[in-house]
Amino acid sequence: MKSKILEIAIEQFSRYGVRTVTMEDIARMAGVSKKTIYQEFKDKKDLVKETFAVILLEDREKMCYLMVEEDGVIEHLVKVSKMLRERLANMNPMVILEIQRYFPEAWVQFETFKEEFVMDDLVKVLEKGKSLGYFRAEIDSNILARLRVNQISSSFDPANFDLKGYNILELHLEMMDHFLHGIFTEKGRLAYQQQKAKQEI
Repeated sequence: MKSKILEIAIEQFSRYGVRTVTMEDIARMAGVSKKTIYQEFKDKKDLVKETFAVILLEDREKMCYLMVEEDGVIEHLVKVSKMLRERLANMNPMVILEIQRYFPEAWVQFETFKEEFVMDDLVKVLEKGKSLGYFRAEIDSNILARLRVNQISSSFDPANFDLKGYNILELHLEMMDHFLHGIFTEKGRLAYQQQKAKQEI
């Protein structure tokens, strides 16, 4: 029952935002009473926290799989980009803002994920890419990884971007493209374009 409630919460929060969806809504969609929901979750904050934890765990597992299965730096970048597109394409942009403002315990999980996992993954990919000649040898992997993480964080803050007609997915992809072309060698740029073309076939 708990996993079913979490599955419904993920879908509803992603589509409509966290504040709009009530515990009553989730109970109705799960076909249970509100009392049953409260037997599994202390309150809505607890539900949001666990929902967010499930999403981050899924992303962590996907990225770990890519790190193990993909020897190629370029393949890794393209597949992480695809994972990001899939995640953000189905997410209401208000979700991130609402969690930042109203559910700080859940937001701490995202900050920890960035610092302990995304940063580590980026540094490893950058170092490997430098050794293979895909990235410029003179870049500092730790500084560039921090820059990329800060890009991700800033894009979730609506105060930084007031771009009518653009969504958060387009913003992220544009920033990632700019970041990568700033560190690519010609070899890396060509390999990236070729790999993207393969993925789109």
